[in-house]
This record gives sequence, structure tokens and C-alpha cells, in this order.
Amino acid sequence: MYTADGHFDREQLVQQYAPLVKRIAHHLMARLPANVQPEDLVQNGMIGLLDAFARYEEGLGAQFETYASQRIRGAMLDGLRENDWLPRSLRRKMRRVENALQQLEQRHGRPPSESELAENLGMPLGDYQKLLQEARGHQILYLDDFVCEEGEDFLARRLGSSDDDPAACLEDKHLRKHLVRAIDALPEREKLLMALYYEEELNQKEIGEIMGVSESRVCQLHSQAVSRIRSRIFGDEERAQKSKERK
Repeated sequence: MYTADGHFDREQLVQQYAPLVKRIAHHLMARLPANVQPEDLVQNGMIGLLDAFARYEEGLGAQFETYASQRIRGAMLDGLRENDWLPRSLRRKMRRVENALQQLEQRHGRPPSESELAENLGMPLGDYQKLLQEARGHQILYLDDFVCEEGEDFLARRLGSSDDDPAACLEDKHLRKHLVRAIDALPEREKLLMALYYEEELNQKEIGEIMGVSESRVCQLHSQAVSRIRSRIFGDEERAQKSKERK
């Protein structure tokens, strides 16, 4: 892997690790909207790979592939941050889905089915499933979720204190508790999907083979699971706030 003068042979390394870039891009695609092209992810990932070659030192103690994976994924995410992951119009539609989830779950005391959600939203089941397909970039949390009513940004408030780490603020015990509860409340099929994707790090094709469904169906179920999680997290927050106000 080294040239005669003792440096990394970049050309050989690029050939060896190009499949790693493609694998990471393919895994990320399941969480991104349809307007994101895999070629763009791969291009940004290759930049991260080259950066890893330039920065890596064996003395760091990390295996190169582990280190490179972090740089590749980071470069892909940096490229995506330059654009809106999910169009705002589509995000508004998904908020309607979240509201419907809250209403139906409170009414029936259980997670609503796709048919019930489609009926509540006043659309055919096929159109609802198409919406889920289009919303594959729907995230559990957005920075917009941390803007208070006065318009002050969550991170801006926390950054004023040297004692608070913004990353830690977003991952505090309170939020984790709600997240664990929301995942645990998912229907078993969606819970399995989330475990296969986030814990086992399988791609959509692999998950589809295990669950016996198509890749597009995996995408739909993932979007729906995220909406259920968001609905429960922010529903719990809203109920807690109302309880405080009554006291």
C-alpha cells in the first residue's frame, strides 16, 4: 500500500476502498429524499476518502477502514447540509401525518394502521403510501424542532454557556427516554425494521429479503416508523407542557 518513497499509494487505495464509499452511500440513501442522487453521495464520499488518506496516521491506533468510514460519512453529510434534505412542502405533509397519528392513537389507544391513517388524511391508501415513499428523507429530529415560540434557537441558547456541549444537549437523558419509549411502542414489524437498519446496519435490499417485502415497501415502512416516533416524542412533550401549565 506504500510507494517506493514510503507514502500511501493513493491510486491503489482508491481502488481498494471505492466499494466502501459505495456501501456507505447506499446505506445513507435509505434515509434521504428521492431528489438526492447516489452519484453525489459517492462523489462527496470520495473526497472524504482522499482526506482520510491525507490525515491518517497509524499511530492513532484506529484501523484505517474505521477511520476512513468516519471521514467518508462526514463528507457525505457535509455535502447534504448544503441542501435541504427534505423539501419544506413535503415536511409539512409529514407533520399532517404526525398529527393524524396522535389523534388516532389517543382515540383508539393503539398505533393506527396505514388504512386508518389514509382515511383520516382523506386520501386513498395508494396515495398515502406514495407520500411515505417520497418522504424517505424524513428525520426523527430537525434543528427546526428546537426553535421555541419566541423564535430563539435551541442551540443558540445552549451555546451561550461554556458548560453545555450542544451534542450532549441533543442527546440528553430526557430525550433518550422519550426516544426509547417511542421505539418500544412501534408495531413489531416496524420495530424489527428499525433494529435491522440502525443496529445491524443492513441496507434496504437486505432488510426486504429478511422481511419478505420489496425495497420500496421497506422505504415506506421506515418513513412511517419515523413519523410514529416523532409523533410520540413531540406528543409527550406537548402533554408535559400542558400539565405544567395547569399546575
